[in-house]
Amino acid sequence: MSHGMQLARHARKIGDEIAIVYGDQRITYRELDQRVTRLARGLAERGVGRGDRVAVLMFNRIEVIESYFAIIRLGAIAVPINFRLTAAEAAYIIDDSGAQILITEAALLDTARGAITDAAGDPALVIADGQGADGGEAYESVLSDDDSELEIDVPEDDPAFIMYTSGTTGRPKGAVITHFNLLMNSHNCMIVQGIKDRGEVWLSGLPLFHIGGLNGILFYILAGGRIVLMKSGDFSADDAVSTFESEGITSCYFVPTQWKAICEVPGVTERAASLRRISWGASIAPPSTLQAMAEAFPGVPNFNMFGQTEMSSVTCVLRGEDAVRKMGSVGTAAPNVEVQIVRPDMTECGVGEVGEIVYRGPTVMREYWNKPKETDEAFRGGWFHSGDLCVMDDEGFITVVDRVKDMIISGGENIYCAEVEAAIDAHPKVREVAVVGRPDPKWVETPVAFVVPTDPNDPPTEDDVIAFVKDRIASYKKPSAVEIVDELPRNATGKVQKFKLRDT
Repeated sequence: MSHGMQLARHARKIGDEIAIVYGDQRITYRELDQRVTRLARGLAERGVGRGDRVAVLMFNRIEVIESYFAIIRLGAIAVPINFRLTAAEAAYIIDDSGAQILITEAALLDTARGAITDAAGDPALVIADGQGADGGEAYESVLSDDDSELEIDVPEDDPAFIMYTSGTTGRPKGAVITHFNLLMNSHNCMIVQGIKDRGEVWLSGLPLFHIGGLNGILFYILAGGRIVLMKSGDFSADDAVSTFESEGITSCYFVPTQWKAICEVPGVTERAASLRRISWGASIAPPSTLQAMAEAFPGVPNFNMFGQTEMSSVTCVLRGEDAVRKMGSVGTAAPNVEVQIVRPDMTECGVGEVGEIVYRGPTVMREYWNKPKETDEAFRGGWFHSGDLCVMDDEGFITVVDRVKDMIISGGENIYCAEVEAAIDAHPKVREVAVVGRPDPKWVETPVAFVVPTDPNDPPTEDDVIAFVKDRIASYKKPSAVEIVDELPRNATGKVQKFKLRDT
């Protein structure tokens, strides 16, 4: 059964149970299912059908979940857009996916309008909190009056989402995730973490445009649990701990920087007594953070959920019983995911030998949207190539040692060096640029740009470069520092040796 069908089943069986909590709002399974059906019917009346794409650009709120379920219930494809992107970046995703409707909210209307203006197509605009006078249609007016059950047979191998993830070229690629991909990933996560009853209360600490945020919603709805949404924006560890206490949170997921702050909240151990498990991922956790988590939540299983968008997303899990003993590892393969660490010729690496981790199984994406060449490259040799360099020990535990694609993970957000370099390179005073990640006490990593000036006597300042890229890339991708150098270190073939820059 698809996730949309599972929601309808819960509406029939446990309709009066609370499904989602957001601030003062509480919505039951029956109410959620009815609103999803009404929105699906409204979208269908506006021409959305099987295989059509609908983009969603919103902060965390109940309407995001309603939109996702309505879209996939129709057999259409949801296209989440990162709310931190610029209008130009959002326009590229709209054009590449061919989205015919953009669902947004009043707080993001400037970005949404700019994206539609920049887009080659002409998507319709639907606005949550809007009154229909802002160049779009009010979200509530799209909902049909008919909430009778929709009877649409959506094949499990049909696309459900196109999740955009940047590549080394700087252009985002759309990972096509099917209904079956997501269902199998949900089952994997439930098996690993022992999630099996309706008494579960999930605190969503990730943005819902992120594959991790999406999946947390999906497998707790699959279990018939309750979801508590945190507001987007400035994270507050105090608010998170208060929510543990007030809502009886049993499970939650945060990135390491957030966990570090949570562990420092006074009385956190006693106030989080309802927790049955905790989990983290999206970036490497320093040993000090892992130790703080062990001390703040004694006896609570701690899971490192490792993966990537193209894998729907969890590929490896460091389970609670191994969290301390194998600290620093990403664990072993998740259920239904086959893992190998291979050399460039696709022969399997030996124990302790560094190679690229590759995957196959029912959670692997179907393809990159409209990118057959990139799809073939990613699946060469019959396995999906992750781009992560890893090593496996004699017990099968895997440790990530580097990233093939020079990706920076800052506060849980992926930053691709090539994209930042392309933005900086357009500055007239920049001749060459290389971007690398540098350790940061708060964000784990932060981008630093090394610039060779066009005129050594008139180099750009750090403020010049950062101001220049402000409207070209999202704020979180901007370099935190700019260093002027005479030349970039290169090897004999002319490739920039970024490891030397990281060591400076």
